[in-house]
Amino acid sequence: MKLIRTLAFLMAIQLLFVGLTFGQGFKVESTGALTASDVPKATQDLLPTQGMKVVSEQGSTLLEVWLPKTVPASASPTSSSDILYGALSEGVFLGVVHYPAQNADFRGHPIKPGYYTLRYALIPQDGNHMGVFATRDVVHLCPAASDTNLEKPLSSADMTKMGSAVSGTPHPAFLVMAPVSGSSFPAVVTDDQGYVDLVMKLHEQSGELPVALTIVGKWSG
Repeated sequence: MKLIRTLAFLMAIQLLFVGLTFGQGFKVESTGALTASDVPKATQDLLPTQGMKVVSEQGSTLLEVWLPKTVPASASPTSSSDILYGALSEGVFLGVVHYPAQNADFRGHPIKPGYYTLRYALIPQDGNHMGVFATRDVVHLCPAASDTNLEKPLSSADMTKMGSAVSGTPHPAFLVMAPVSGSSFPAVVTDDQGYVDLVMKLHEQSGELPVALTIVGKWSG
């Protein structure tokens, strides 16, 4: 009997550990269509009638995300070893994120509550950014009310300008992208660096593209 109780206790501890590792107490739930007046109607029309939200164990919403109905594939995809999502074009629109409460980007810059467009970008390869992160894929956060020409990729300069308006610093507000782990979509997982990632599928014209976005974590370099 003592052995059975000991084994049951160990199994409970293992299940608890797995639950914490699989997203550190967060889960994904569905949410309705984006109808907020802060987001232009033209933007809303590019989104499906259902999004997703990341919810804590206490029931509070960390963020909401709506992905585009379709994402155009890059005309010149890359297979560079430091780029995870070479099928995407720089500057392309990847959706809208809503922070209901103050949050922070990957550099720790505060993000005010509100709605932001997600624009795919690459960390520059210059002296100021070399070795910043193992891979270069990021999404810049741009004010949803200002970023309105969504069918056209933004230039790096425009993404920096809009992202800087979000962070309040010369560095644009951004979240890093990560390798996809697991086989459930959407889901929240913790990667081998301890970052919490939201894994989901983008709908490209040629098929589905699994991606992962780090939603909890801060660069410590």
